Amino acid sequence: MATDRAETLDDIAPRRRRIHPAWWVAAVAFLALLAAAGFRAAPGALMVPLHEEFGWSTTVMSLAVSVNLLLYGLTAPFAAALMERFGVRQVVAVALTLVALGAGGSVLMTASWQLLVFWGVLIGLGTGSMALVFAATIANRWFVRRRGLVMGILTAGSATGQLIFLPAVAELAETAGWRAASLLIAAVALAAVPVVWLVLRDYPEDRGAIPFGADPAAHVAPARAQGNAARRAIDGLTSASKRPAFWALVVAFAICGATTNGLIGIHFIPSAHDHGMATTTAAGLLAVVGLFDIAGTIASGWLTDTFDPRILLVAYYGFRGVGLVLLPWLLSDVVHPSMVLFVVIYGLDWVATVPPTAALCREIFGDLGTIVFGWVFAAHQIGAAAAALGAGIVRDSFGTYTYAWWGGAALCAIAAALSILIRRAPHRAPAAAAAGE
Repeated sequence: MATDRAETLDDIAPRRRRIHPAWWVAAVAFLALLAAAGFRAAPGALMVPLHEEFGWSTTVMSLAVSVNLLLYGLTAPFAAALMERFGVRQVVAVALTLVALGAGGSVLMTASWQLLVFWGVLIGLGTGSMALVFAATIANRWFVRRRGLVMGILTAGSATGQLIFLPAVAELAETAGWRAASLLIAAVALAAVPVVWLVLRDYPEDRGAIPFGADPAAHVAPARAQGNAARRAIDGLTSASKRPAFWALVVAFAICGATTNGLIGIHFIPSAHDHGMATTTAAGLLAVVGLFDIAGTIASGWLTDTFDPRILLVAYYGFRGVGLVLLPWLLSDVVHPSMVLFVVIYGLDWVATVPPTAALCREIFGDLGTIVFGWVFAAHQIGAAAAALGAGIVRDSFGTYTYAWWGGAALCAIAAALSILIRRAPHRAPAAAAAGE
């Protein structure tokens, strides 16, 4: 009887935990991504006041943003390896501190090269250290069921940050000056550090739990990474680069970055300003993009758990390309219903590509999936950096952004074609898949 009683209590004990610790970790990860997203909203709203105060050209400011986006991407795979080697909360806490230093230090700028240091290097390294590989790390380690949904929710953290910060940044830049807006970003990033340190842990076992949805009988705690983190990141790239699927994912995701962060994220507000639209109005439209991005990315996570990720990517890139083709005719000095429709569709599509791309990396590359996704994400930011700089050059050369929008539309067609050509990994039984992941 004593044995039966003990077994009954053991069976009941897990049920008393109303909320699995994985959801608390996911909530704090969402908060950290939201805090780091403050600067993601800033450049588009601050380029006009910086030009008015210092006379810096669009090309110069676009170069600083390109350095930021480039480091944001190239840091990601190494950050994934560092998280495996030294711990998630340590890396994330340092990253948020770098974002705060970059945003806060920028108020002291007097020369354009300093923009490269604060906007480009410090914030690029900080945001890159907790880019979407951070979201993938949390989803892969803490969840077996609902991985796609969680990846969608965490990805939406960046969109939520844009939604929250962009109107405030634009308003502060116009009323109190761009320095006040920069200090707001720094304060939010610093405020998230203690919460991250108290709640985040590396693995469910650190909380006396197993991943959400894992089979207790079949679950085996993963081996902790040892050795040189940089070597692990490079080895992941070397291994993945031998497979055509990796290059298809790399090119397609580079185009994703070019047509979101690089083009719309950085140049939509200056382009709308060219057409006579108020900066605060254009910033409000980008905030609406962020609002619908939340819904679109979470829905994409759910769809990724249900449908072929490749088909989803084809649909996402197709809709995005059509939007960019039409954009030159939609911009004007006032907001028409057609522009609202563009903002809604582009918002739903903004980073909806992330959950299916991360799922394909995990499916095709197995245990290396998170680090491989880091390299794929690096390509995303290389594409964003190239587009941010290229669109600035187009604007200064032709006096309009039209050719930049149309070039982005052509790239979307290429990304859609590459996505459908990706060969998926052979199907594995659920138990084997869970053990491998």
